[in-house]
Amino acid sequence: MTHTTSLPADPRPRVVTLGTAGGPRWWSGEDAGKRAGIATAVLVGDRTYLVDAGHGAGRQLNLAGIPISSLRAVFLTHLHSDHTVDLASLALFGMFALAEDQPAIRIVGPGDRGALPPVAPRAVVPPSPVFPEQPTPGTAAMFQHLMAAHATDLNDRVLDALRPSPLDRFRAEDIRIPEGIGYHPNDNPTPDGVQPFEVYADELVTVTATLVRHPPIAPAFAFRFDTAHGSATISGDTAPCENLVRLARDTDLLLHEAIDFDWVHRTYAGGGPTAQASIDHHTKSHTSPEQAVDIANAAGARALALHHLVPGTAPRSVWEAAAARCRGAFLVPDDLDVLPFGAISREGVVAS
Repeated sequence: MTHTTSLPADPRPRVVTLGTAGGPRWWSGEDAGKRAGIATAVLVGDRTYLVDAGHGAGRQLNLAGIPISSLRAVFLTHLHSDHTVDLASLALFGMFALAEDQPAIRIVGPGDRGALPPVAPRAVVPPSPVFPEQPTPGTAAMFQHLMAAHATDLNDRVLDALRPSPLDRFRAEDIRIPEGIGYHPNDNPTPDGVQPFEVYADELVTVTATLVRHPPIAPAFAFRFDTAHGSATISGDTAPCENLVRLARDTDLLLHEAIDFDWVHRTYAGGGPTAQASIDHHTKSHTSPEQAVDIANAAGARALALHHLVPGTAPRSVWEAAAARCRGAFLVPDDLDVLPFGAISREGVVAS
């Protein structure tokens, strides 16, 4: 694995692991700060497609030498804050790097949940939701709210400095879930047998999605990028899920989340209802390294890279213990690593 310092004239499609830590926190302790929040760049030719915008995503793009002007679309797997927290800064800072005649950058992600999740059964006193007037905004509404929160700044720049509005440079849209599959945010958030469906296409890449299992959030998506030379699939946050296996069938590179369940139980052991609810959430909503390997093997993925690592400061041995059971290449990339994929990269799945 190598670090990128500029956007190379490279014909190989490739992934740059901008940030590889998961979770809505700044991880402390040994190795603190070595892994930024989850964000993954898919590079095809001179274009960039970003999956998730965890904390530091804009800075990591800059460190990777990937210009914002190369960005064509941002894909959000789901609307948890550790996947979206840097979306506002991408728009607010990124608009200064975009040409006036450049097409608007699309932001593609989940729509409004449509219903609040049920209260955890461990609750002693049922909590009240925040912002009950609009408790589950989707991608388009969230982006509108983010820009509205910065209206003082934006109007200074639009009126006084004659700068563009980010609403003209970025276009947020909600993914439409196919009808007739039985989806319901609470009763059936991850219907079995979902066939991958297209959410984006241009002359270089086709992006398909499926619904994955990450309760209580709904919908939650995984994305697959197909190019003329190969494919990469990004799991988003999910428990083991057959829909993901179907989406990732024969993919060149599968990037899959991983969590250390031993850490979960150590961290929350002996706590009250809140701690127990956290254990419940992690165990029903995430995937161990061993389970991620099983998914990659079932899909026939040529390479598996673990990311969205929780905790973000765990030693590599926690993740690499599962390597022996992986039938394809097994990777635990660091931030800013470059992972070429596809037929023209087959002799060396990872640049070295």
